[in-house]
Amino acid sequence: MRPLILKCPSCNGDIGVAKLHCHSCGITIEGDFSVPALLRLNRAQLDFVEVFLKNRGIIREVERELGVSYPTVRARLDEVLAAIGFNLAPTPADERQEDSTNRGRRAVLEQLSAGKITPEEAMRALSGGAPRTIGNKEKSEREDPENG
Repeated sequence: MRPLILKCPSCNGDIGVAKLHCHSCGITIEGDFSVPALLRLNRAQLDFVEVFLKNRGIIREVERELGVSYPTVRARLDEVLAAIGFNLAPTPADERQEDSTNRGRRAVLEQLSAGKITPEEAMRALSGGAPRTIGNKEKSEREDPENG
């Protein structure tokens, strides 16, 4: 059986369900049926939900399995919640923690997790510009600090 198509291949609009069919008895029901919110998630979001559920929502375990940090897990979870229609208001603690630097870092990490930028572009943005090159002298001093 093929996966459910949720976007129109012509205009990229949302596709609705107009017909349901039972393979067991052959009955067909026609109407205008809504698609459940979880089915509207993209593949990356569904993969995240599967890992999250498999680990029973224990963020530390999700971090370990995906090899990402706590803020990345939170950002992906918030993305999924927004995609299924939950508009989350930030808590007072979240608002205090969100200064301009954190907002910028979060934006970069969200773009990276959404696949909008490459890991190299994210590293460049998080380091504040162009990637740093390490010369031989700096590299050897970093590898063996006692010989510097």
